[in-house]
Amino acid sequence: MANREALRELQTRLASRLKVARSEGASVTWLAVRTGDRNYLFPLSQSGEIVPLAQVQAVPYVRPWFRGVLNIRGGLYGVVDFARFAANGGAVGPARVGPDASVVTLNSALEVNCALQVDSLLGLRGGDALTVAVPAPAGSTPGYFARQFVDAAGAQWQEIDLRLLAQDPQFLNILA
Repeated sequence: MANREALRELQTRLASRLKVARSEGASVTWLAVRTGDRNYLFPLSQSGEIVPLAQVQAVPYVRPWFRGVLNIRGGLYGVVDFARFAANGGAVGPARVGPDASVVTLNSALEVNCALQVDSLLGLRGGDALTVAVPAPAGSTPGYFARQFVDAAGAQWQEIDLRLLAQDPQFLNILA
């Protein structure tokens, strides 16, 4: 119950920061998350709701990175362990769920009822707080990996194009 209250408080703070940023003209572009040992940026225009990771109903005969389905406000969403998916289709390490885990749904405009499981929410980020990093060689990263950034503290951030992720054949093929 305490985790649910903490998530509500975080959502309230994020919503108020977004409102202030819009009124001040600042450009808030991404939802910052941490999953596995990496930092990711999800474009706000492609992201949906943030909800606590509740009981996920397991589904048989699916890939290791597909956790199952979750009821969010009466709709069924497939839950993808994003850390495992992004790391070679779940080929590394056992599934784990930390105490701060939540799911971020994809925007309904993407027409995929999917939610990405993340380990923690790190707030909102704008382009003014990040510097574009040297891009990885072409073909060495998945197509949904957009730009890479570095913040003032030297932390690496990978932008994820959720629209391209929702169209990726590997992402759409959950059968084992």
